[in-house]
This record gives sequence, C-alpha cells and structure tokens, in this order.
Amino acid sequence: MNRAEVLPGKPYPLGATYLGNGVNFAVFSEHARKVEVCVFDPDNPAREVRRYVLPEQTQHVWHGFIPGLQTGTLYGFRAHGAYEPRRGLRFNPHKLLVDPYARALHGQVDFSAPVYAYEPGEEDQDLAFDIRDSAAGVPKAVVLTDDFDWEGDNSPAVPLHRSLIYEAHVKGLTKLHPNIPEHLRGTYAALGHPALIEHLCKLGVTALELLPIHTHVDEPFLVDKGFTNYWGYSTLGYFSPDARFSSSGSNGGQVAEFKSMVKALHRAGIEVILDVVYNHTCEGNHLGPTLSLKGLDNTAYYRLMEKDPRYYQDFTGTGNSWNATHPYALKLVMDSLRYWVEVMHVDGFRFDLATTLGRDRHGYDTRAAFFQMVHQDPVLSRVKLIAEPWDVGDFGYQVGNFPVLWSEWNGKYRDTIRRYWKGDDRQAAEIGYRITGSSDLYALSGRKPTASVNFITAHDGFTLHDLVTYSQKHNEANLEENRDGANDNHSWNCGVEGETKDPEINALREQQKRNFLATLFLSQGVPMLLAGDELGRTQRGNNNAYCQDNELSWVDWNLTEPQRKLLDFTIQLSQLRREQPVLTKRKFFRGSRLWDSELKDLAWFRPDGQEMKKEDWEKPYVRSISFLLGGDAIVTPDDEGNRIVGDTLLVLMNAHHEPITFHLPAIEWGADWEEVVDTGESRVTLHTHTPAGGSVMVAGRALVVLRRPATDEAPRRE
Repeated sequence: MNRAEVLPGKPYPLGATYLGNGVNFAVFSEHARKVEVCVFDPDNPAREVRRYVLPEQTQHVWHGFIPGLQTGTLYGFRAHGAYEPRRGLRFNPHKLLVDPYARALHGQVDFSAPVYAYEPGEEDQDLAFDIRDSAAGVPKAVVLTDDFDWEGDNSPAVPLHRSLIYEAHVKGLTKLHPNIPEHLRGTYAALGHPALIEHLCKLGVTALELLPIHTHVDEPFLVDKGFTNYWGYSTLGYFSPDARFSSSGSNGGQVAEFKSMVKALHRAGIEVILDVVYNHTCEGNHLGPTLSLKGLDNTAYYRLMEKDPRYYQDFTGTGNSWNATHPYALKLVMDSLRYWVEVMHVDGFRFDLATTLGRDRHGYDTRAAFFQMVHQDPVLSRVKLIAEPWDVGDFGYQVGNFPVLWSEWNGKYRDTIRRYWKGDDRQAAEIGYRITGSSDLYALSGRKPTASVNFITAHDGFTLHDLVTYSQKHNEANLEENRDGANDNHSWNCGVEGETKDPEINALREQQKRNFLATLFLSQGVPMLLAGDELGRTQRGNNNAYCQDNELSWVDWNLTEPQRKLLDFTIQLSQLRREQPVLTKRKFFRGSRLWDSELKDLAWFRPDGQEMKKEDWEKPYVRSISFLLGGDAIVTPDDEGNRIVGDTLLVLMNAHHEPITFHLPAIEWGADWEEVVDTGESRVTLHTHTPAGGSVMVAGRALVVLRRPATDEAPRRE
C-alpha cells in the first residue's frame, strides 16, 4: 500500500467524519502499536475489500484521512498490540472492532463466528490466542453525515414539576397497535405515528422514556434458547440507534427515522428521554467476546482487578464495569450524551445502574469525575438527568444521594406505596414522606420534590395488573427454573394466585389498581407510568421479562370493558393533576400558613378529624389517614411572578380491609367539600357535597379525594 493513499488527517472529531472528498478516521488507543481501517463490500459485508493503516497518533488518538471514500462506506478497525491478559492487554488484529463512535451499525453479531480473542474450549481459556478472522460475524460501521431537515424543531422543555413520564419499549408499545400500519409496527416510525401520539396526548404524557435504543447484542445463552435481549441492556454502539427498530433499513435509515420520530413527538409537546447503559458493555468478562472496546484499549474502558488485571471488577452483574476514572472513557460517555442532545434532539436521559458511574477508585462519591463533568457541561446540565440510583456492588444503594442536578428513580416510594396498599404495618411515617416528595431524601442536598421520580411499576418487575394478581413471581417462560427476577415484590394477589373468574376478587383487583394510580398522581414529585399499566397489561406473573420479545411483553390494545374503564380513570387522574397546582409544587411543604393563606400548605389528620400528632405516626397499625393540601398556600409564583392559588384538596386514604368513617376537619379547615375521586368507583368527578365537620364513609382499601374550590377573589391557575 502506498503511504500517499492515507493522509495524516486530524485526531478530532473521533469516529468517521465525511468531509466531501473523503473520510477522516480517528480512534483512541493508548497501548496499540498500530491501528488499521478495514473497508467492506456493501453488497457482501463479510468481504473485506481494502485495509488502510492510520498513519498518525496524536495524544493517543490514531488518525488518517482517506481520499475518495463516500458516505455509506462500511468499515471497522483492527488494533495491533500485545495480547497479555494477565496485564489487562487484549489486542488481537484478527478481530474486527466496531468503531465506538459509529453513527450507524449494519448487521448483527454472529456468535458462530470467531468473535472471541481466544478459542473457546481451550484449556488456557482467554490466555490462548486465536488467529481466525472475526469480520464475518461483526457489525460494520456506516459512514454518515448529519444532514436532516429538522424544520425548526425545538425541545418542548416541559418543567419537571409539570411532567408525566411514560416508560416504554419501542417494539413492545407499538407491535400490536391496530391503527398503525403493519410494516411500521415495532419501529421508531410507529412511535411517531398519529395513532400512538394521540394515545399519549390523551394520557397527558409529557415525556416518553424509551428502554435502550442504542445498538445492543443478544447474549449467546439467550440465542441458544431461542430468545433475544428484549430490553436491550447490553450495549455495543453508544452513538447508533438500533436498526432492529427501523423500518428504513440499517445503512443509515435508522438514524433519519429516529430523528423523524423525535420531531413528530416534539410537535405534540412530548419530550424523548433515553434509557442509557454506560455502566457496562456487551463484551462481558474475561471470557466474553472481543467486539470493540476490549480490543481497542481494554485497560482504559473497563475497571480491572488491581491485583490481577486479567479479571474485571463487576458492580453491574454483567461481567464488566465501565471505567469512569479514565479520561477517554469519560470522554466517550460525554461525547455520546452530547451527540444525542445536539444532533438527535433528545431531551434527557435515564442512567441505568448510575451508581457505577459515580464510583472512583475508593467507592461511590457524589463528587466523582463523571458528575462534575455533567455539572459543568453547558449542554448536558440543562437536560433532564434521571438516575437509577443503585448497582450491585458494595454500598450500591444510593437513593437520595445523587448530586443536585439529578432526579432519581425513587425505589423507596415504590416499595412504600406497595406495602401501604398491601396492608403492611408501620407504613404511616413512610407514606407521609413519600407522598409529599420525600423531603427526607432530597431536601438537605438542596434538591426539590422533582428529584423524586415516583413509580409503582417499571419495566423491571410486575406490571400493575400483575402486582395485584400474583403474590409470587412466575418466570418459568424464561427457562431459568424461576430462579431469576426479584423474590420480594411487595405484591398481593387479593386472595387467589393468578387469573380468576371470581367477581369479588376481580373487583378488588381493579380497585387496588385505581388506588395505586390515584396515589401516584396525587403525590408530589415526577410521576412515571409504565406503558400498558393504564390498559391493565399483564405479563402473566413474569417479573423479569427481559428476554420475552413476544406477546408476553407487547402491549395488547384489544381492551376488555374493565380495561377501558381503567384507561378512562387514568386519563381523568392525569387531567386532575394538571388542573390542580397543589399537586405539582416546586418546593417542599412547610406545614404552615404562607402568604396570607387561610390554611396550612399541608396538614395530616386522623379519621376522627383531629390533626396527627407525633405518637400517631409511630403506631404500628395506622392504615387510615388523610391529608389536606392548601390551595391558597403555594409559596412559588408562576412564570410571570404572580401568586398561584388553586383548589384545596383533602385526600382520605383507607388501606384497612373494612370501611372507615372519616370525620372531616372542622369549619376552620374549609366549608363544603366536593367529592372528585373515589377509587371504590371507577370514575373521577363524582360531585357529591359534604359539609365541613361532616363525615365520609371510605370503602375498605379505597381512597377518596375531596375538593374545596378556590374562592372567586383568589387567582386560580388554569
């Protein structure tokens, strides 16, 4: 090969950059001795047609410019260097490597090809060196440009306190939708279809949170069973949308289709949040495949055991952990995040096992380098940042302990609300904190109620229907002898395990669903609804459907009468939340009068109408409580600086199995009350009037919301 065929090029930006007359390639590797670019036949992607040596290395970045290459070129890297696993070095030029900065990937990993740096079955395992070429079994990166007509698209920028997050899977939400053309179902285009957007708008959804859409790999043990990694928490490409969700092909069409989806959702006022997996990759432990980072610079991208770097530290339960202490590993994460915001126009991120990213050499630290980089970044510091605040390492449960910019999946909220409506003892104090925004977790760090992302269910665990239908997990379909998935779900089957025709049990289950949904929408913080819960979706007791890419996981849009009623109830709850400013407060309650308010901003009552005292919170059997939200005691003004005054709400909660009579607070707490929610019924806005000091019978395991309208003289937010 002539040296003149490859010009020096530039070390930045990393990845493949089309410059009109050729392509600049740049890839980081501190310990490689040589890096090559391999170009493949577009008609036969397994066939390598040219190989070019990158001639320059600048600040550990190998780079070169190849004249004449065009967009659509398929390529990969090969890295030469020492193969010494005991030192953490795993270079093997016989293994094609995916560009970590690839904008699109064509093809899937084929584990029948020699994609391991060693030959499986060898006595020395990964210490052996395999010389077979893996190119036929490795996806190829595609050279692209960022051309796209956004037509003036802007983020809806919905404030967190006004947000309703809807967690969904691209395929699972749309695969069975009858009003979406069949060839689009299960794709990005389906999410941008008017039929799907109409449903989201009816629910009042402001943000669609998508399970991982980065290109991922299906693990061999799943493929051997005929399964796939449906959830997608096994990332290969941090810049490339997975082509399996594309109706436009895999040579770049998936990128344009994703952008079109974002544009359509934005037009409807709906943000897009991505569930991202920067805590580990698909390359697994020391016996895993060599597909990208492991072969480019293993010691930079992964946390290795200090005393024996042949092996990986594993805080994630997947075999490896991201090395968030290395500058280039951190740079990749930051570059990826900025790319999705600036180029793909997404509005925020939910970070899987985010505790791992906050681990330095000594353990979890809220001042870890990753958090500091995000905090000072002018792009990322302004988008929605949501942490899954745990991992599986020591001291991995960090709910309430993330930095000030961050919101968190509040696992304590989920567990408390489940236990309360299940009827467990000693939940009163916990329920008080969780419903009011979890000030015990977030106030001291300077965060607001919006730090708490409240959820009853999520993709990982029971659906809402299954939460009230099964007391035990039933994961036999996963072919792991029901050993997988969480054992402690705080669920209750209402008397019979699984589906039943008993009308009383089914009625109780529907009521429990309404209790959970009402509690979610009445709580301070940011509500998150799992896709399909509003429709009564079931996974037949499977609480770990990560490998079930079938009807078990897909949303069924053919609704029964109870399911239609549940959907209507959810829509009305969402509307109630939007209309009542006391449900979307930006600051924590003070339990006192504010401005010149008639009422306290928050007050708690016993069923006899008396305010709760310290000893009342400590009683083990308290299952019936009520709380008042003062509509004229909202401390924060609106965007124009005007005082916000809305209706006062009184919420009566009875988790006891028998009806309880609640005596309403005396006249100084309000005049007539109007009943607007009763989970003993399947509808909102009942409009039954009860005078102050009167009484309301609340059914066993039910919740009632009473409203005192704002006075005519007081300004009221619409």
